[in-house]
Amino acid sequence: MKEIQEMNLITEVPESSRPRERMEEFGEKALSDQELLAILLRTGSKNKNVMHLAMQLLDHFENLYDLKMATLEEIKEIKGIGRVKALELKAAMELGSRLNHAGQVKLGTISSSSDFGHMMIMELQDLQQEHLVVIFLNTKNEIIKKETIFVGSLNQSIAHPREIFRGAVRYSAARIILAHNHPSGNPDPSKKDIQFTERMVACGEMMGIELLDHLIIGRNEYISLKEIGKI
Repeated sequence: MKEIQEMNLITEVPESSRPRERMEEFGEKALSDQELLAILLRTGSKNKNVMHLAMQLLDHFENLYDLKMATLEEIKEIKGIGRVKALELKAAMELGSRLNHAGQVKLGTISSSSDFGHMMIMELQDLQQEHLVVIFLNTKNEIIKKETIFVGSLNQSIAHPREIFRGAVRYSAARIILAHNHPSGNPDPSKKDIQFTERMVACGEMMGIELLDHLIIGRNEYISLKEIGKI
């Protein structure tokens, strides 16, 4: 009878025994519960490969909720799962629970170009190279991320729009604000500054991500391209 049960268990294991490779190729959402567990377990036991051990774990508990609520001792009751594997499973489940309740960190709200401009003056005015800073905002103009996208020489043009919008997509930003410094201290926009801003506006319109403003930071002053009608 025991041999028959083991044979039935083997036939229930899916054809894939390479869940890591499948995850790399198709993404984590394409994997079954068994394959995800197999990745967490990493190795099987003396008499079972990791896919069989994952299936045994799923067979032991009625559903994933019961597995999540199981104690360390209950998980260790499964033959082939010792203290280390049980601890790793409990840690992974707890981390998943915390991630599920995690919210996006907000770093304040942008209420005007003036507020942002004075903040950027303090940060950028003394730098000897051009720095392009991007503020990523949600629909409520709350800052969800601030990044320096580019650092270049005095004569080097600023970054390509794709570098900026890659971040906007990654952080699910609804709007962005740009700021870059002129190491000379003169914030007057150059022809390249204006052309770059126009490209950014056009790219943003295609992607549904609004460019609210582009500030050029000089010595103790800034110029808003929105305020001078260039956006």
